Amino acid sequence: MEALDRHADAAKMFDTALKISPNSTEAKVRKARLDLTLSDWGDFDRIEKSIADFKKLKVSFTPGSFLALADDPSLQKKVCESYVSRAYNIPKTKRHKPRDRTSKDKIRICYFSSDFHRHATMRLIIRMLELHDKDRFEVHLFDYTTAEQVQPWKDRIRATACRYHPVVNMLDSEVAALARAEGIDIAVDLKGHTKNGRPQILMHQPAPVLVSYLGHPGTLGIKAVDYIVADPIVIPENLRRHYSEKILYMPDCYQVTDNTRSISEQIPTRADLGLPNGAVVFCCFNVNYKVTPREFDVWMRVMAEVDNSVLWLWSLHEEARDNLRGEAEARGIDPDRLVFAESVGQEEHLARIQKADMFLDTFAVCAHTTASDALWAGLPLVTMEGQQFAARVASSILHAMDLPELVTRSPNKYEALILDLAQNPQKLSAIRAKIAEKRETAPLFDTERFTRNWETQLERALQRCENRLKPEYLMPL
Repeated sequence: MEALDRHADAAKMFDTALKISPNSTEAKVRKARLDLTLSDWGDFDRIEKSIADFKKLKVSFTPGSFLALADDPSLQKKVCESYVSRAYNIPKTKRHKPRDRTSKDKIRICYFSSDFHRHATMRLIIRMLELHDKDRFEVHLFDYTTAEQVQPWKDRIRATACRYHPVVNMLDSEVAALARAEGIDIAVDLKGHTKNGRPQILMHQPAPVLVSYLGHPGTLGIKAVDYIVADPIVIPENLRRHYSEKILYMPDCYQVTDNTRSISEQIPTRADLGLPNGAVVFCCFNVNYKVTPREFDVWMRVMAEVDNSVLWLWSLHEEARDNLRGEAEARGIDPDRLVFAESVGQEEHLARIQKADMFLDTFAVCAHTTASDALWAGLPLVTMEGQQFAARVASSILHAMDLPELVTRSPNKYEALILDLAQNPQKLSAIRAKIAEKRETAPLFDTERFTRNWETQLERALQRCENRLKPEYLMPL
């Protein structure tokens, strides 16, 4: 049911399962994730009190179900390690030795993904793939995108590769064998434990150096993987123990961006978008499962203080929209002050969000692609930096944009900053002006700089391998 996007029906099935086995932690967690997708928070308090029990859970379902339930990197590591041990048959394939390579030989790098279409990951990474130094790197794309997925950008994506390999119908072991036959030096998995991911390919040792990047915001819990790509904000030194990989640190922000993205010239009016003129428009375009009562309580208190304000949200599910309206009313806010956006193309979306005043971030799983989207469009974003990788991405993005003043570290400070900006239009206007300036000069949107740093770090990782040295934390040069 869940795979068919019938979340309400799937939630009812787990309700039935819990009547039969009321102590089933697995059923509780999966039901909680479905409830978050539908903004049904009736059991949220009880689930929060069960977090400690989750660390004892033997996990046989996707680790992503846990991300929004707790900002706890220790829990996320245990969940991923348990999932890998139970869900995958760990092969005994030996690590492929590095090939004999002269200084004139190109480094062969491959990217594994099912997102080689107009997906959020590809919107971030496509420009970097185009900018790869093809004199130094031979780029291979191993594409296991399914036939059901639409494939706009297909030609643009394939043009970035020296070699393109459609592998959707191959076994994981066969994909890894093909990579070895191609003499791949570095394999980069772009999916991890996310929808349609196949991280088990890495367990079959497709290359001498194995890297996890971008898709899964946390450790994979797979011993074979050498590196996770991060930066000093998403994984500071004191939190390294929660990651089974060594860390390949990028100097500015781990998240790559595309600095050629266009914004539609057709800028809608607020009236076109169902937004009132003269109002303070708060928005959050994060998916529903990221929004919990923790954030929503803050948002409603802010709206109670800022009379002429509305909250602009995006949701695919009518049940979620109705539930959110009900939650607003229960907190004393007129449900009509919640405005729901429809799905539009990327260029149109970047144009419309300019009509908002402020993006309000979520906590345990914060804004990732949506954060860089907001800043690219000139929209200020307020975040609360958490502990786990998924809760620190927006902080990293804001620091790379030279906007640390929009990063808070407690719910009270998060709420206070939102109120301060909402009630002081001159401050908010100054932030917008700074974003416009930094968009042209800050590291976040310097894709050329990112690409050169990326290549340098990958080359260093390969050199360690070629010199028979174990993976180590690779700080930026």
